Amino acid sequence: MKRGVILIAMLGARVASAGPPFVTDDPEPVEHEHWEIYLATQDQHDSGGWTGAAPQLEVNYGAIENLQLHLIAPLAYTRPTSGAHAYGVGDVELGAKYRFVDEDEASWRPQIGVFPLVELPTGSSDRGLGDGHLQVFVPVWLQKSFGPWTTYGGGGFWVHPGAGHRNWVFVGLEVQRKLSSKLALGVEVFHGTSPAEGVDAETRFNIGAMLDVTDHHHILASAGSGLGGGFQGYLAYQLTFGPEP
Repeated sequence: MKRGVILIAMLGARVASAGPPFVTDDPEPVEHEHWEIYLATQDQHDSGGWTGAAPQLEVNYGAIENLQLHLIAPLAYTRPTSGAHAYGVGDVELGAKYRFVDEDEASWRPQIGVFPLVELPTGSSDRGLGDGHLQVFVPVWLQKSFGPWTTYGGGGFWVHPGAGHRNWVFVGLEVQRKLSSKLALGVEVFHGTSPAEGVDAETRFNIGAMLDVTDHHHILASAGSGLGGGFQGYLAYQLTFGPEP
């Protein structure tokens, strides 16, 4: 179960145009005084069984220009191939995204930002619902758009304390294309070094879609696998709102 908890933490690491439904994140914060609220499920399967979060609440708020505050509060589950199933509160995530370089559309200069995250050990590690230790992730993200195409990526360093655990590195790259005013498709590849004894480094990929049902209501989905097999998936309803221009 520990392996499943670690992998879900990796997969849960993030709008309309970036971030969810992908694991790789972007430097673009929510607009000032605007909100993004997601009700999501994310699931991961490997030879050990199923782990995930269902449902998972994510809230992002544009506190000031170029600064976004972030919260994820999941109800986690684990369904191992052998052993007891469990369901309950998972590890809560807090963060703040700050963009310190704006994109220059007339040149190759991308957006650049940081998005430090703290994972609080609110889930029961004994039941396989949490890691059992406070974790910190410090990444740098870049993003650039070219007409209907957008690409973003970067990576960072996870501080992962605890017996048998290792500090580890995550990197990812996403490319997406807007097919219409309402629909965009994307693909990502990401890699994490070994976060614990007995857990190998992994490279995974996702294919995803973002559908704007209206200006305020959105559906986001992605699914993928690791190079060594397995499955991960994400599905969310997103509500966006804020002051009218």
